[in-house]
Amino acid sequence: MKTRAYLALGLVTAALAGCNGPGEEGGEAAAVRPVLTQVVAPKDSITFGPFAGTIEPRYQAQLGFQIPGRMVARDVTVGDLVTRGQRLAALDTIVTRFDLTRAEADLADAKAQAENAEAAEARTRRLMSGNAVSQATLDQAVAKRETARARVDQAMASLQKARDQMGYTELKAEFDGVVTQRLAEVGQVLSAGQGVVTVARPDVREAVVDIPEAHAGALPADGVFTVALQSAPELTARGRVREIAPLAESGTRSKRIRITLDDPGPAFRLGATINVSLMRKVPPTVRLPASALLEDGARRSVWVVSPDGKSVSRRDVTVAAARDNADDGRVAVVDGLKAGERVVVAGVHVLKEGQAVRLTDGAV
Repeated sequence: MKTRAYLALGLVTAALAGCNGPGEEGGEAAAVRPVLTQVVAPKDSITFGPFAGTIEPRYQAQLGFQIPGRMVARDVTVGDLVTRGQRLAALDTIVTRFDLTRAEADLADAKAQAENAEAAEARTRRLMSGNAVSQATLDQAVAKRETARARVDQAMASLQKARDQMGYTELKAEFDGVVTQRLAEVGQVLSAGQGVVTVARPDVREAVVDIPEAHAGALPADGVFTVALQSAPELTARGRVREIAPLAESGTRSKRIRITLDDPGPAFRLGATINVSLMRKVPPTVRLPASALLEDGARRSVWVVSPDGKSVSRRDVTVAAARDNADDGRVAVVDGLKAGERVVVAGVHVLKEGQAVRLTDGAV
């Protein structure tokens, strides 16, 4: 009886061992891990930007009166087109007219004094020929004549200055352009040189953008930028960097870049908001998330999915230098991958060589 019981117990134990041991090993071998992947698509160009900016003129001038006075007229406002010589504003002419009248009177007085001095000299010379006066008297007459002539020259210069100042009471445009800023109003008392309006030349336009200081140093010297209107992105123009500000803004740590536009269309009006970008050719590279990279000392590798999509194999790759990588959490692989291959981009540290995998719906 005991023998039969031991025999039955042994059969049950053997059966249980046969079910658990091999079953567990087979289950581990057959485990399939879902993975997130990315298809390899090498790119031979990178885009620098876009950066927001505005259209501004290269040449503009802040115009003001050369003399002080009270402004009594302003003929233009922001947005007006002006031509060279057109009056922009005017000052009160009462004071300058008084100065002109006084200068004219001073000149008339100086001329009268000069005529009298010349006549006195002529009389003294006749008397000198008859030995009626001394040489010293003649010398005094000559000196008075020369002084009178000098006063005439001085009075003529003062009169010309007064006439010029009468002309300075009108502010005129120095060139054809458009008014971009209004700085003074009628009735305001202005000092000499104080700005009244700003006039810009619309024929030479530039794209002005602020670029982070870290990126400004990487701008290629011969780079051709694409400038697109924010209001109409399909309208674009080409441009090259003309000037990079030597110092960065203290608050934003950005540098102002001025880009000369090549034959911009009429839609690129002064003050328009734009986006500026630069497409640059580079050796073919593959951009992968940093989570796809396995690092073991100097060795860099990734998991490549087999063509049938059922397993993975580890493959060594060459990664670009840190300065060539995008500042967006990605790395640039320059060698080791082919277009169309699929690379695991998440959970790479739990995979093994030949691991069975299943592509998830989130694969890209």
